[in-house]
Amino acid sequence: MIVSKICALALFAAVAAPASAAAQEAPADDRPTGIAVGLTAGTLGIGPEVGFRISDHIGIRGNATFLGISGDYDSGDIQYDGKIKLKSFGAMLDVYPMGGHFRISGGARINKNYIRLDAVPTQPVEVGDAVYTPAQIGTLRGRGEVKDFAPALTLGWSGANRKGFMFGFDAGVLFQGAVKVREFTATGALAANATFRADLERERRALQDDVNDYKVYPIAQFSIGYRF
Repeated sequence: MIVSKICALALFAAVAAPASAAAQEAPADDRPTGIAVGLTAGTLGIGPEVGFRISDHIGIRGNATFLGISGDYDSGDIQYDGKIKLKSFGAMLDVYPMGGHFRISGGARINKNYIRLDAVPTQPVEVGDAVYTPAQIGTLRGRGEVKDFAPALTLGWSGANRKGFMFGFDAGVLFQGAVKVREFTATGALAANATFRADLERERRALQDDVNDYKVYPIAQFSIGYRF
């Protein structure tokens, strides 16, 4: 009698255990594929982002960002109208050390960011070591560029590894090096004058000295998307 009861209980457990496990396992339609698409916005610009969560601990992301920003910049007597064009493409390897939301990311970007500087003096100003009139100067133009390949390192937070809408944030630095201020040009009466061009070169070097200490670019990006 006792043996028959034990056998019945064992048979019930053998049948019930797989049924219970199947009940706890999410339906196939609700399991995430790991693929996420969305939009990122911040100091790198705004653009599309695609990611793949390989596991709870590893993921990869790629995005492209674009943005135009305008502002004034003063150097000595000259006020420049500055236009910053953000355009870069990058990929990051995400490590989730605790398998949750917090992530450490490293990667690189193809960096096509640049700055355009224009100045149209309305009164005599000093260029290099001499003072010139607006007619002699015309319009001053310069351009600042960064190196094309820039490593990046960030700390961030992301939504859980599950199907549905997700939010994320990353903060860190882009190691783009100092901005390189390229040759200045002018459109005024002295545009081809050797002495004036030497002063333009002095003006360029003065601007270069102003930006030489800024070799990293801050990253602060928010993202929103959907994981399939």
